[in-house]
Parts: sequence; C-alpha cells; structure tokens
Amino acid sequence: MTHIDAGAGLDPVHPVAPPTTGPAGLTRAQVAERVARGEVNDVPVRSSRSLGEIVRANVFTRFNAIIGVLWVVTLFVAPIQDSLFGFVILANTGIGIVQEWRAKKTLDSLAVIGEARPTVRRDGRAVRVPTSRIVLDDLVEIGPGDKIVVDGVCAEADGLEVDESLLTGEADPVVKHPGEQVMSGSFVVAGGGAFQATRVGREAYAAQLAEEASRFTLVHSELRSGISTILKYVTWMMVPAALGLVVTQLVVRSNDFKSSVARTIGGIIPMVPEGLVLLTSVAFAIGVIRLGRKQCLVQELPAIEGLARVDTVCLDKTGTLTEGGMDVTGLKPLNGADEGRVREVLAALGASDPRPNASLQAVIDAYPDGHGDERRPVSTLPFSSARKYSGAAFEEGDGKVAGWLLGAPDVLLAPDDPALAETGRLNEQGLRVLLLARAAGDLDGPDPARGARPVALVVLEQRLRPDAAETLRYFADQDVQAKVISGDNAVSVGAVAHKLGLSGKAVDARRLPADPAGLAKAVDRATVFGRVTPQQKREMVGALQSEGRTVAMTGDGVNDVLALKDADIGVSMGSGSEATRAVAQIVLLNNSFATLPSVVAEGRRVIGNITRVATLFLVKTVYSVLLALLVVCWQVEYPFLPRHLTLLSTLTIGVPAFFLALAPNKERARPHFVRRVMRYSIPGGLLAGVATFVTYLLARHHYTGGGALSAETSAATLTLFLISMWVLAIIARPYTWWRLALVAAMGVAFLFVLTVPWLQDFFALRLVGNVMPWTAVGVAVVAAAALELVWRWVGRRFPV
Repeated sequence: MTHIDAGAGLDPVHPVAPPTTGPAGLTRAQVAERVARGEVNDVPVRSSRSLGEIVRANVFTRFNAIIGVLWVVTLFVAPIQDSLFGFVILANTGIGIVQEWRAKKTLDSLAVIGEARPTVRRDGRAVRVPTSRIVLDDLVEIGPGDKIVVDGVCAEADGLEVDESLLTGEADPVVKHPGEQVMSGSFVVAGGGAFQATRVGREAYAAQLAEEASRFTLVHSELRSGISTILKYVTWMMVPAALGLVVTQLVVRSNDFKSSVARTIGGIIPMVPEGLVLLTSVAFAIGVIRLGRKQCLVQELPAIEGLARVDTVCLDKTGTLTEGGMDVTGLKPLNGADEGRVREVLAALGASDPRPNASLQAVIDAYPDGHGDERRPVSTLPFSSARKYSGAAFEEGDGKVAGWLLGAPDVLLAPDDPALAETGRLNEQGLRVLLLARAAGDLDGPDPARGARPVALVVLEQRLRPDAAETLRYFADQDVQAKVISGDNAVSVGAVAHKLGLSGKAVDARRLPADPAGLAKAVDRATVFGRVTPQQKREMVGALQSEGRTVAMTGDGVNDVLALKDADIGVSMGSGSEATRAVAQIVLLNNSFATLPSVVAEGRRVIGNITRVATLFLVKTVYSVLLALLVVCWQVEYPFLPRHLTLLSTLTIGVPAFFLALAPNKERARPHFVRRVMRYSIPGGLLAGVATFVTYLLARHHYTGGGALSAETSAATLTLFLISMWVLAIIARPYTWWRLALVAAMGVAFLFVLTVPWLQDFFALRLVGNVMPWTAVGVAVVAAAALELVWRWVGRRFPV
C-alpha cells in the first residue's frame, strides 16, 4: 500500500479509500501551515508516567526523607557498617525505578499498538492518522463505534446518531445534521458522516478528561489506599516513640555521644516500613510487564487488582464468546418470494451501507453487489443497537420507491407471525437469523417497521471462540459468576451459552422489570439475557453492583460502551470500536478472551503476596515502637545498633519479601486489607518486642564488665532473629520446596555471621558464654509457641 506524506512534521499516513466526491479536506500545504502554527491535536494521551515522575515518586517520599537524614548523621558519627541501611534503601529505590521504567516501556509500546487512528480527508483522499496528528480544520470521517476525538462542526451526515451520555449524562443518542456541533468524548452509535475540527489539543472539551482517563496510575485501589492508611498509623506511633528514645539515649543515660546517637538511630530506623510501598510498586510493575507479554494493555494499573476482586463477569456474546465474523449458511424465502430477487435486494442493502456491522458484512460476502451505481439508494436507515434493524429505499423499475428493512425478526414482526416459529427453531440451534422485510411506509417515519411484510430469513452461523469454554470453566472454578448479556435473540444466545457449558434459561430482556429492586433480583437469578439494549446493559451492571457485586464487563461494540464505563472493571477487545477501547481499563490486544484468566491470576498474585509481605514489615514496625517505649520506661541503652537491625531486616524481611511478593498465588482476593494485615502484625510485633526485651534485661543482669553491652546486644539479637524467623515461617505457608529453601537459607546466612570471625567483628555480634545464648534461644522458643497459638486464635476470633 502506498504511503502519503500528510504534511511537514507529520508521520506517514495510510490511504483507506479512493478520492471522495465530497469536500476534499485540507491540502498538504494547509496541513503544514497549521503544524507550523502549533494548531495540532498534541494532547499527550499517556499510558504511563514519565521517567521524571517515576524517579520523583520513588525517591522523594516522606520515609525516604526521614531515612536520608538519619543516614547522613550516621555516616558522621558511626562506623560504615552502621550506615548499611542507607545503601540498602538506595539499592531498593533503584530497583523500583528500573522495574517501573520497564513497565512504562511495555505500556507505551502496547498503547501504540492499540492507538486509535481516525480517518481524515486530505487532498481528496481518506487517510488514517494518529490522533495527535489531527490539525485544526481537518475533515474527520466518522462511523459506528468511532470516538469523536476533537471538537468540531458536522459537515456531512448520513443518519448520524451520536451518544453524548459520557459528557452530558443524557442516555438517548442525538441525531446530528450538518452545521451542528459535535463534542470530543462522545461517540457514534449509528450512521456516518464527517465533521470539521474546530478545537484541537488542550482546547477540546474533553481533552483533559481523556488524558486523565487513560493515564497510568498507582492510586485509587484498596491495596494502595490500605497501605497509605497503615503508613499514617505508623507515623502516629513513630513520633512519640522516637522523641522519647532521643531524650533517653542522649540526655537521661549520659552515654558517649556518638554511641548514643548510633543507638538512637538504630531504634528509629526499623520503625519505618520503608520497603512496603516500594515492593508494592515493583509487584504491580512486574505484573504489567508479564501481562504485556500476553498482549494485554492495562490502561489503569489498579485494574490488575480490581479484576482479581471481581465476583461477576458480564460478557457480551458477539466478539467475546464468538468471533467477530459470521457466515451466511441459509436463505429461506417467505410468502412465495423469488429467491433471485431476494439475493439482489440483499446485495443492494449491503452496498448501501459504507460501514457494515458483522452481520451485514456476512451478507455482503455471500451476496456481492453486481449492479454498482445502478442500485444507489434513495434513502438509508443506519443500523443501531436500540432499533435492532437497518434499511434502505431503492427506485424500482416502474419508478416507484421500495423500502427494505433487514434486522431482528422478533422486532420487525408481530408476535403471532408464523415466520417467528421458524426463527425460533433456528435460534434453538444457536443460529442467528435476520429478517428481510418490505417496508409499508417511509423509512423517515416515526416507526418504519410498522406493517412491514416478511420476505425472507437470512440464516447466519456464528463462530465460537475455541478458548471461550475453557475460560468460562476457569471462572466457574474460581467462584466467579458469568452472565451473558447480548442484544441478539434470547433463544439464540441461550443456545450459544449452552454449547459453552453455561446452564440456565435465557431471558428476554424486554420482559425484565423496570424498577431497580426487581431488576436486581431478576439479573441475580438468571445467567443468559437476550435483546438487551445498551441502556439496559448499563442498568443491569448497576443492579448487580447494588447487590454488593464487583462487576467486570467485557465487550467490543459501541453498544457496550455505557456498561463498560459503569462496571468496576471494563475489558475491551483490541479489535473493538474506538469508543470501547477508550473507556475500558483493560484492552486485550490479541482479541483473546482466554487472556482474562491471566489478568485475574496476576491480580491475585499481587494482592495475596503483598498482604503476606505487609505483615512482615508491620511486625517489625510494631516491635520497634514497643522496644523504644520499653527502653524509655526502663531508662536503659537501646539494645541495638543500626547494623544489627539492618542484618535482621535483610534476612527476615527484605530478601524473603522480594521472593514472596513475586511468587505465584491463586488465592482469591478478599477485602479488608488493613484489618487482615493488622490483626496478625500487632500480636506478632508485641510478642517479638516483649521476648527480645526480656532477653535483654536478663543479659544485663548476667553480664558485667567493659564488653557487657556488646554481649547483651548479641543475646537480644539472637532472640529477635529467631522470633522473626518464626514469623517468616508462618507467613511462608503453605510450604513448597522453594519456600522451605528460602527460610532455611536465611537461617544459614545468620549462622554464617555468628561463626565467621570477620563477620562477627563487622556486625559486632559475638555470643559470650553458654548460659545467655541458650537462654535467648529458650525465650525465643516460648515466644514462638505463644505466637503460633495467638495467631490461630486471632484467625478464629477475627475472621475477615
């Protein structure tokens, strides 16, 4: 295909049609002039944060500021090994930046693949250009499913109907005529036409909304809001404990200044769960990368988490359970109609629609038009999801005009028409049936279908997606209810659902109750729904949400846009309309419904694993605050230097948490993240803090002399390490070979520190004698047993 230069400074564009007979649009020179003046639709629709934003988000945090100041102080007053915590934070932050940058590159590359390319008319030819290359006064062609990307004035209209509900809240489509305004953010539901761009870039009505809607974000999820809540509580606990520790170590004890400062910092540092936010970001970022390899574009990052919490999936049949294309498998003339004449009319109807839907495209493929311009329609009636039919009027040989309709038999025919019986039999086989009818009146009338005479039934066979049945079984195994919501005939939809293993009687949505309460009960009871209008899809999603359901909606057509927007998670096929891709949080670029289980699994991995590792981090925070308070009350030296807690944090939290956060996890996501984490963190931290302080006090009575404080610290460190290891062992359940190996490796690493002389000196850890080391072990064993009992009791007493 030949490439055409659309103007200076613009990317090459692809011609999609021969020269038009309407307005020619801008010339190449006119486009270049507007580009030079900056009159380009240059709103950055970003799928991810910029590199600068990623660096700022990972570096400039409240806790990094606290740790940074303490690190600088430690570098001046203590040996380098007491400053290790600062280097660890630098490494962790660097890992976070690199992983999120990789996720950004993945998102950006996928966004380019799924980017909308509107059709504009330039030099008399229709060409596709990126949205960002539309210039002021461009003539933009639009059809069903197209999103209006800039503000403009309608220049051409052929039954053009625009849905502006996402902007105005009005549910009914608006018929547009030449000269009327169209607004960015709306989309076409029927007909076609063209409009001239009058406001582009940031001046467009919905430009900022569109940018915000598709921007990569790490907020507005239960997981991240829960972590923010926890960090707020931690800050409240830290401040008084840290102040008391400073006063005690620097004033009350009157110890060596540098040693007092080092031990004070050693008490403050572990209160900060510095790695928790970082690890959450890394887990999300790696999730994006994994899904990106499967051609899944996550337009809003929390969608990974959201789909893992979903308990109801609403599926549009066409394009989701079935492939987009169809095949005509039969033609049944009615009332003695001539089959040759029927084929001619079907061919003419197909040729009359410049933007055919999947059904009409199948008719076009089966009955190509051989008359060319001889059968040009006098008037047309574009298909819309609300009407369920389309039509066109042609001039007959005798000079009269005949109107023809093609659409749903149960909409075009009276309930007692005999043709419906044959339609029903075909629908029960899972076939789709269209009725060709002769209109009794003018197509421009208020009810073109009134009095229509049936002429023929067109039988279509839909192609089931080969992976649909397996995917539905996956959702059933995961206790996620699937509900098929389609605009097609209920019997036909039910037959397709039955082939895919979904049981339950199909319900005709036209008979559903109108009141919200009744609708909620009806939708809850049934599984398959047919003849659902776009507005009803939206109402059904709302009805499920009113029952406390977390709802995901999948779809690819313009009739799914409203429901996708209102659902907790909207999932669009990559081949779907531009409007559906714009409002969905997840776009399956490979058009494979089978990708959804991967998204669910990724979300469950993130949520389940972050819940695990959050408990590890918060146990450390609780015992650190408790130890600081006990030291203040007893007015003794803080038992640890920063190097000791850096070692403990690395072996019992940092390294294990990284592996646990990225491990497979199929556990269903559950709500109340904060309660679930705190109910284990608080008792675990309290037991660890009390046991460690008991060992420290016993050691203070046992050891005397110049090296007593070092021996006391070593005994307390042994107790705290053993209890922390037991917490890790509980968190790592259920055990697999690699989890057991991980826990064992951390224990071996600590034993290595205790036995290698230069490591003993580096970390100031040397167990003196036999009495206190074994006493430290005994205290840890008792605390671990108590921890096991308490955690089991908490699990029974405070279930979530």
